[in-house]
Order: sequence, then C-alpha cells, then structure tokens
Amino acid sequence: GKKSNPATSHRVETERCRFICALLQRVADVGIVESITLKNFMCHSLLGPFTFGSNVNFVVGSNGSGKSAVLTALIVALGGNAQATNRGSSLKGFVKEGESSADVSITLCNKGRDAFKPEAYGTAINVDLRITREGLRTYKLRSKSGNIISTKKEELMCILDNLNIQVNNPVSILTQEMSKYFLHSKGEGDKYRFFMKATQLEQMREDFVYIKSTKHITEDKMSQQGECVEELKQKYQEKMDRYKSLASLDEMHSKLEELQKQMAWALVIEMEREIQPMREKLQSDRQSTGKYDEKVEEWKNKVEEAEQKYKQIQDQLEGITQRIQELQPQCTQLKTEVQKRNSLLKSSEVSVHRCRTNLRDLEKDKTQLSTRIEELKFSISQTTGAESQARAVRMEQIRAELENMQHQISTLGQQINQYEQVYSPHILRQEQHNLHRSIEANRKNLQIMESSRSNCLRRFGEHMPALLSSIQEAHRKGQFKQRPRGPLGYCISLKDPELALAVEVCLKSFLHSFTCDNYDDEKVLQGLMARVLKGGRRPTIITSAFLSNVHDTTSRAVNHPEYPSVLQALEIEDPVVANCLIDQRGIESILLIKNRTEARRVMQRGNPPRNCNQAFSVEGDQIFTNRTYTADQPRAKFLSSDIEEEIRHSQGELENQKAHAARFQQQMRNVEEDIKKNEGLLKRAHTEQRMIKLQLELTDLQNVEEPQSEDLNPLASYDAAEQEYKQHKDQISAVAEEADSIKWPTPDVRLPLFFSVVLQEELSKSDQEGVRCKHHKKHYEDKRKVHLKSIETLEASLNVKEQELATSVAKASEICPERTEVRRTAKSLDSEISRLKTKITTQQGQQGDREEIVRQYHEALTNYKDMKHQVKNLNNFIKTLDNIISMRLKAYADLRRFLSARCKYYFDSMLAQRGYTGSMTFDHKNETLSITVQPGAGNKADLSDMRSLSGGERSFSTVCFVLSLWAITEAPFRCLDEFDVYMDMVNRRISMDMMLKVAASQRNRQFIFLTPQSMSTLPETDLIRILRLKDPDRSHGAGQRNGEEEQD
Repeated sequence: GKKSNPATSHRVETERCRFICALLQRVADVGIVESITLKNFMCHSLLGPFTFGSNVNFVVGSNGSGKSAVLTALIVALGGNAQATNRGSSLKGFVKEGESSADVSITLCNKGRDAFKPEAYGTAINVDLRITREGLRTYKLRSKSGNIISTKKEELMCILDNLNIQVNNPVSILTQEMSKYFLHSKGEGDKYRFFMKATQLEQMREDFVYIKSTKHITEDKMSQQGECVEELKQKYQEKMDRYKSLASLDEMHSKLEELQKQMAWALVIEMEREIQPMREKLQSDRQSTGKYDEKVEEWKNKVEEAEQKYKQIQDQLEGITQRIQELQPQCTQLKTEVQKRNSLLKSSEVSVHRCRTNLRDLEKDKTQLSTRIEELKFSISQTTGAESQARAVRMEQIRAELENMQHQISTLGQQINQYEQVYSPHILRQEQHNLHRSIEANRKNLQIMESSRSNCLRRFGEHMPALLSSIQEAHRKGQFKQRPRGPLGYCISLKDPELALAVEVCLKSFLHSFTCDNYDDEKVLQGLMARVLKGGRRPTIITSAFLSNVHDTTSRAVNHPEYPSVLQALEIEDPVVANCLIDQRGIESILLIKNRTEARRVMQRGNPPRNCNQAFSVEGDQIFTNRTYTADQPRAKFLSSDIEEEIRHSQGELENQKAHAARFQQQMRNVEEDIKKNEGLLKRAHTEQRMIKLQLELTDLQNVEEPQSEDLNPLASYDAAEQEYKQHKDQISAVAEEADSIKWPTPDVRLPLFFSVVLQEELSKSDQEGVRCKHHKKHYEDKRKVHLKSIETLEASLNVKEQELATSVAKASEICPERTEVRRTAKSLDSEISRLKTKITTQQGQQGDREEIVRQYHEALTNYKDMKHQVKNLNNFIKTLDNIISMRLKAYADLRRFLSARCKYYFDSMLAQRGYTGSMTFDHKNETLSITVQPGAGNKADLSDMRSLSGGERSFSTVCFVLSLWAITEAPFRCLDEFDVYMDMVNRRISMDMMLKVAASQRNRQFIFLTPQSMSTLPETDLIRILRLKDPDRSHGAGQRNGEEEQD
C-alpha cells in the first residue's frame, strides 16, 4: 500500500491517545482482579505477584514467558475445570515437575454496593488455591487482613455468583484454543454455539430442557404417589379407628388416677378416724387418773383408820384381860360351883322333860274327849229328818266335785286338740318342706356368690354373662340401633359401701332391668332373653331414647348439706343409665341418711328438705313424711363391695339353717312323743272318771246306814288329868327358877367376861376391816398401775399412728397436693381400683400397647398429611411450573431475538469503523450463525463468507464479533489471549482502538489482554497498565523466576 506522512501519523496518534485518555476516566470496582501470584504452577517456579489495573491491562511477553499460565491459573483458581483451560486433562498436570503442590493466589476487589459480606471480607477477597500432586484442590478464602473466613468451595461459588464472574464463559475469558474452535471455525453451527454460550442462552436452554425432563419425572412420580396417598389414607383411617378406641381407655386412666388420689386421702381419713378415738380415750384416761388417785388415797385413809381402831380395841382388850386374870381365883371357885349346879340342873331338866311329856299326852286326851263329847251331844240332839238333810247336802257336794272333775277332763281334751292342731304332722311336714326350700335357695345363692368372685355379673343371675355376650354379638352384627344397657345394677357403683342395702332397697327390681333406645331394639332383646333365659324369670326392659348427656336436675334435685341423694351416692359412667334411673325412680330426689332416728327427724319433724319426697336409712327403712316402712331383707345382695364378707355371711346363715333343721327334726320327734303321752293321760282321766262315779254310788249306799252308839267312859278321867297337869306345871316352873339361879355368876365376874368376848369380836371385825381396806387399797393401786401402763402404751401407739399419719399425709400430698374429702372407704376404693385396673389391662390386651398405637396413629397421620401436602404442592408446582416455563420460553425467545438484534447492530458498527460492510444471519431453528463481510466500500451484493477473507481481515472480523458480544453481555473482567496474532499492523491498530473504545464505553469493567506485541505505541496513563514478562531462559530451563513487571 501507499506510505503515510510521518508528521501526519504523529498528529493522528496524538489525537488518538487523547481520545483514549478521555474515555478511560471511570474505574472499575467490585469483582475485578487486583493481583495474582503463581508458585510451582505448570513449568514456572514463581510468577508474580502481578498487580492489575482497574481498567485496561496488557500482559506482554514472548512465547514461553508465562502469559497462558497466568490465564490458566485464573481459570483454575476461580473454580474452572482442567478441560476448560485446554492445557491439561487433570489438575495434577498443573503441578511443576518435581514439586508436591502448586499454589495460586488471587485478590478480588470487594468494593461497592454489590460487595460480598463486606463485614467479614472487607474491601478485598483473597482466594488461595493449592493443588496437590494427587490432583486434590483445597481453598482458603481470606479477608483483606489475611484472616481465613472459609475453606469451602461452596463459599467460593457464592462469591462468584454474587460478583457475576463466569470463568467458563468465552466472553469473560477467551483462550487461544477457544478462539480457534469457535471463531476461526468454518462451521456456522460452531459460531451459533459460541454466541449462545457467550450470552448464556445455551445455559438457559439447557436449564429449560432439564426442567422439562424433571417435570415429566415429577408427573410420573405424581401418578405413583397418588396411589401411595390412597394407601396411606386407608392406613391412616385404620390407625385412627384404633386411636379413637383409646378414648374410653383414657377416661378409665383418668378415673383410675382420680381414684388413686381419693385412695391416698381415704387412707389418711381412715387413719385419722382410727386415731381420734385413741386421742379421746387418752384424754379420758388422763382425766380418770385423778379418780384412781382419789380412790387410793381414800382407802389409804381407811386403812389408817382401821389400824388405829384395831390398836384401840387391842388396848381395851389388854385391860379386860388383866382384869380377868385378877378374877381368875374367883372364877375357879365359881366354876366348881357351876359344875355342881349343872349336875342338879341336868337332873331337873330330866324331870321337866318327863313332866312335859306327860302333860302333852294329857292335853291330847283332853282334846279328844272334848271333841267326842261334843259329837255325842250333837248326835243325840239330831232327828232322822236332819240326818237325811245332811246326807243330801253331802251328795250335792260330791256332785259338784264330780262336775268340776268333768270340766277338768273337758279342758284337758280341748288342750290336747289344740296341741294336735298346732303340732299336727301335716303342719310340721309343711314347715319342714319350707325349711328345706330355704336351705336349697341359700345354697344356690352361695354358689352364685362364689362364682361371682371372678365375674360380678353372676350376682344378677347365672345366665347373665351369656346374655351380655349375646347382646355384644348382636350389636356387633348390627342387629341393634343402639346397644342396650343392663343390668342397671351392674352399671353403677357406690361411693360409700355402707349405703349398699339402702340403695338396693330403693332401686329394687331396677337392679336387674335393661334399657333400650327404641322398640325395635326391645324386640331383639326380648328374643335374646327368651333364647338365653329359658324357663327363668326375665328382667324388665325399659324403653326410652338414649341421650349422650345426663339430665340437668338442678331445679328438681334435693341438695342437703349433710346427706347425699341416691344420685350423688352413685358413680355412673354411662349417661344412659343415669337418665334411666332419674326418669324411672327419681334418684335425684331421694336422700340417704345412715341413722334411722336422724332420718325420721329430718323427714317427719318440721319441714322436709326441698324436692325430697322420701329417704332411706342404712338398714333399708323407707321413710316418708307421714309413714315408715321397714326393709324385708337384712343385707345387700347385689351392690355389696366385699364379696368375701357376703360369702362368709351366707355360709354362716346356711350352717344356722342346717342346725335349725336338725333341731326341728328333733322337735318333731319330741312332739310325737308328747302326743302319745297326752293320749295316755286322756285315757287315764276317763278311767278315773268312771272310778269316781262308782265311789260316789258306794258312798251314797254307806251314808244310808245308822250311826253307832258312842262310849262315854273317858269323860270320868278328865278332871283327874287336869289336876295332874297343874301339878306338873308348877313343878316345871320351880325347877326352871332354880336352874336360872345356878346358871349365871355374879355381875363382877360376868361383866369382864362379857366385855372380853365383845372386844375380841370387835378386834376380829377391826382386823377383817383392815385386811379389807388394804385389799381395796392394793386393788386400786394395781388398777392405777395398769391404768398408767395403758396410758403409756396408748401414748406410744398414738405416737406411732401419728407418725404413720404424717407419712400417709406426705404420700397423699405427693399424689394429690390438694386435700380431697372422700366419703368412700379405702376398701371400696381399693376394690374399684383393682376392678378398673383389670378392665384397663383387658382392654389394653385387646388393643395393644397404647404408646405404640398413638405413635402409629400420629405417624400414619403425619405420613398421610405430608404425602397429601407433598402431592398437592407438586400439583401446584407443576401447574405453576407450566405457567412459568411458558412465560420463560416466551421471554427466552424474546431475549434471544433481542440479543441477536443487538449483536447485529454492534457488529455492523464495528465493521464500519474499518470501512467494512457485512451481515449476521441467525437461524435459531437450525441453530446456525452466518457471518458475511465485504472489505472496503462495495455493493452489499458482493458480500462473501469470512472464509474468503485474508488472515488479517478474518482476525479483524473475529475481533468485531467478540466486541459485539462484549457489548451485549455483563462480566466484571474480560480476558483475551493473543487476539492480534493473525493481524497486520493496520488491522492490529484498528482493532486495538476498537477494543479501547469498547473499554471506554464499559469503564466499570476490567480488561486483560495477553499479546506477544510490545505495545509501545500506547499512551502513557494510569488507567492502562502493561505487564511485561521476561523472556524465558532457555539455557537454564523453565524454572526461573519471572515476576518482574513494568508499567508504562
């Protein structure tokens, strides 16, 4: 070509430099490369550190100086793979031969509003990469101050994403190999792929393809999970049914816990009741101790008085004894005299005795004679008529006696008849039969009670368990609309076992009754009863609609502060049972009062409690306001809590009846013997009656005879006997006077003897009194000792009981901190707790482990909900994804069209700077890019493919294509390796000017150009930095240090 003028060239060059300097006034900020250092990387021991400018950087050097090593290190250190560098197949190939590892250190700018974690990293991020000989890669991400913030590659990826650094994008880093493959390739498809890769449209398309494939996979899984949801739903419903069945078990557990709380305080209350009498007795005994002391003191005083009296009498007796000793000679003389006179007295007494005997005989004779005389006088004075009259009177007397005898015989016969009626064999056999029936009934009742030990239902009948089983089976088969309840007595329990008889008498036949919801269920139940209870008495069936809640009885129920109603005394779990008893018996208005007298006082004196129409005592008495009825049964049969006590009572009653039957048998034998004896007595009475009649007849005949004449001779001796009697009487009086004079001595002798005897008796009495007082004193002292000992024992027992009470209160407080007033006994609570535990164990055995059921239920519920929610979310996600994909595909097509148009525009602009014309044709359907260029001015019809251009022209066209891609893409820095390798000087300058112009238009970006040219024609400015690498030392190999850089 034509040579240019040097002066003109210099002027143009000067203007060019000023233009470039004017453009490059803005510096780049976040994401640019501030420096890079290489150690043992590829064939270089050390490169760098290289400090890059914020805008345009040229790395110049001859081949082998390390330009490509810097670019490769940049790619590898920022996460690129080895294949992307086209310098090796694996990382271990980048380690210098003979070294164990290679190190790369890169500093990235972290300023501006898009800085990544500026509080941690500061204004710069240092990325340190170490590659081992084995090909392992480790990172250390440091802050500007050098502190290690992270060692994870994920953190590096976050930094690159935040800073928009794309090391695999050929627009950001374009290597020689990438340029040869894409730009210098003659295939239109390669250029299109380069365009797609540079604009990241290829990544977007791959993402769309992946999303669609993932969507199809998700839809396939959706269809599978739909079936899985149904299976999980069915499994969840099964687990839910088992879980719901635990509700009743929870209620039983709650009731068991409440009963255990009541049990704890019931034991405390019973212990307090047990201790209270002990306290009262101890107080009473302490008060009575004074009485014992008074008694001991009283008898102690009496002992002292008796001893003092004994001493006084003993002193008097000693005085009398001394006086008697003084009179002893006189006594001896008098005793001799007494002996003489005693002999005379005995002879006189014999005479007196003989005279008295004769006198008695004479008196008898006198009496007989006098009587005989009177009879004779009376006999002589009577006539024959008088005798007949006397005989008639006598006969009347005998007749009266006969009638009396007959009346006695008649009375005896009536008594015998009554006795036969009372103790007739027929009546006795009937009573014996009734007694045997009673014994048999009690034996059967005892058998039922013994069998009810294992099953309480048997109390209500031998066939009751079978009936309930039939009801359960029928309900399971759906024959009942509502399961009947009964027997009602089995469905209730007492809070206070002492009220069992009262409640049983109150409810009577309701205890055996059943209740049904409707008449259809009643018919089914009657059929079951007819089949199970063959020939037996059927329970009553009450038909009433079932309700789920207990009636509100607030307005009509009795509410007494001291005594409970029947409803309050019962524990009824089933509202149906409670409503039935309220409707049929009115249990809410019936009081239960333990004391019979108190019940009568409450009901029959003054105004009875409001809403109360009757009351029952603990003995079963029914008390109305105007009358009272006594219970027929002595004990409760169905509601008693202590079955063992009832069994013992029934056994005792049965033994008593057997003993009574034996006694009754003996009584029957005795009655039969008495009947036989009475019959013999009756026969003997009739015989005696006939004998009396015969004797009367004989007497009448004898009374007809005349009386005999009497002998009157004894009358003559009467006067002589009377005279003899008087003589003997006088003689007795004289002998008696003489005996009295001899019997007693003189007063001087008689008085001391008398006092001696009296004093000895007094002394004996006083001694006995002293012994008696000492005995009483010892008795009360012993009683006081026993009393004090009993007080000590009672105090010790009371202390032990109080300690036990304190322990029980502590245990009860642990179980239930708030004290509960319990009316029931601990025994009844324990019985119910045992029954409830058995019921819970049975139900748990049927249902399985509670925790496992709850866990399985929640697990099934969670799985079902999660799967259902997951399927729902996936459906919504797929629908949303369809909409988004449609929108994104449309946006993708628009973006592709827009980027294609911008790329065409910038390409034409770049060509025009050289005076070239050309065109870019995108075929997105076939994925081809056709570029045609016409050097110089000419007709567009003469446009030809780039393959017909010279090397320089083709390189210039390639630069225009790259610059147009730079204009439509975003990246913090751009690297271009040996872009001018095939250009001549003119094209190189034009291309350089174009790139610097682009750099001027993107002053917030960093540009790194690698070239073997010296770049000496560039202007001197701070915004353009030239890094010159030393030529390699061929004589010493490639292991030299090449870290010198020069800035122009």
